[in-house]
Amino acid sequence: MKVTIKLSGSLFNNPFREIRRLSRVITRLYRNEGIRFALVAGGGKIARTYISLGRKLGMDESSLDELGIAVTRLNARLIIAGLRDIAYPKVPSSLEELDLAFSTGKVVVMGGLYPGQSTNAVAALAAERIKSDLFLNTTDVDGIYDKDPNIYPDAKLFKQIRIEELKKLLEDKTFAAGTYELLDPISVRVIERSKIKCLVLKCDPNLIEKAIKMGNVGTTIVI
Repeated sequence: MKVTIKLSGSLFNNPFREIRRLSRVITRLYRNEGIRFALVAGGGKIARTYISLGRKLGMDESSLDELGIAVTRLNARLIIAGLRDIAYPKVPSSLEELDLAFSTGKVVVMGGLYPGQSTNAVAALAAERIKSDLFLNTTDVDGIYDKDPNIYPDAKLFKQIRIEELKKLLEDKTFAAGTYELLDPISVRVIERSKIKCLVLKCDPNLIEKAIKMGNVGTTIVI
């Protein structure tokens, strides 16, 4: 079984503890269940801080994206350190490098790739590239809601959502550097065209393991 996981930047709010928890889960599933993994690290608060500073200093959006990409690749290196010998030792900087890394049988950990692409889009493309059986997109909330649950206490969590309905939810979103949340249009198009099984869930290692084993966690995107 091949699984691609987009790791929310919220994982790096308490990186030492959470990377150790994640590493134990990934190592157990890799060694005991034979699951192959591609992981894509988000940027989190550190990336947003750098992007905010860069914007104040007059940097353009593509340069701000590059700042965010650099942070995601540093985060990826921390995860590689946590996974130790089961991880491919380098962070791929292209889909071609992903192919090479994944062919070794090791767990591959990536960050961002190109300006204008969120790590959600990178993870969707990675899932498509390695022909994943499952794509987990983790966030700082429990799944996909009809509105922002951090703002609206009456927000409704979808257990399932059709991809056309998801597109409508995303229509009014903005996608400047540092603002990518949940899924963006590129990632949705990739999921749709490749018919990848996708769950959106909270970035918690125990929930990630449950989603892989049982599949009934967070929100399932129905294509």
